[in-house]
Amino acid sequence: MRRVLIVAHQQRDEAIALATEAAAWCGAHGHEAWMTPEDAHPLGLDELAGDRPPSEADLALCLGGDGTMLRTVDLLDGSGAPVIGVNVGLLGYLTEVEPAHLTDALARFEAGQYRLEERMLLDVTVAQRDGRQATRRALNEAVIEKCESTHTVRLVVSIDGAVFTSYVADGLIVATPTGSTAYSLSARGPIVSPRHRAVLLTPVSPHMLFDRSLVLDPDEEVRIELGGHRPADLAVDGHHIASLTEGDVVTCRASDRVARLVRFGERDFHQILKVKFGLSDR
Repeated sequence: MRRVLIVAHQQRDEAIALATEAAAWCGAHGHEAWMTPEDAHPLGLDELAGDRPPSEADLALCLGGDGTMLRTVDLLDGSGAPVIGVNVGLLGYLTEVEPAHLTDALARFEAGQYRLEERMLLDVTVAQRDGRQATRRALNEAVIEKCESTHTVRLVVSIDGAVFTSYVADGLIVATPTGSTAYSLSARGPIVSPRHRAVLLTPVSPHMLFDRSLVLDPDEEVRIELGGHRPADLAVDGHHIASLTEGDVVTCRASDRVARLVRFGERDFHQILKVKFGLSDR
């Protein structure tokens, strides 16, 4: 691990101390550690700011919660670099290492004492009538949602080129298995093991009789066209990507790239669910 990208939560003092500690450990062990200027400057860590592209990292060190993990994966842009998640904050689904074990985790990674857990990514492409087009990768989900609080939007969904139905709803969520415990869950979508590969389509407050989630094969492409005159917003992993108008199209498909999360032991997803939801053994 010669090149280590550090990504830190920008509102937590503990993340500043951990970033400084991690950079010192990397320097003492012959590794280059840096942060993007957008990360380093708000934290007052200008000495760590570098212009090396995040995709050149051999390892990414995420200091934060699940939101910081999403940002880390976005910065890597499908490069496949392993990610160590250090939990700074509340219990998360994605981070594993506690702050006190930061340098131990780095040493274990350097010694090869870890395994990689691959998570499916979603390729999300928006094509607008004015010719603009953009593609982003999602670890959690793409969300098309109404802009006006008192109105619904009409979203025409096609699966593998065949029209499925028109949803009249507050929005639609297209999620990965990792994202099944995020926004999709709050919209009553299914919980799916993150080791699975699937595309989840979950309506948000649908104004129609059909209100069920769909669990699709990862090879099935979802095409969503905005119908009617009411606008909508597209967000990918919580980041606003585009404002949509009638005729704009969002296409979602499983990516050929994956996110690789570093694990140092057996981490039981179902036991995390028990803790998160306060479930008993009976």
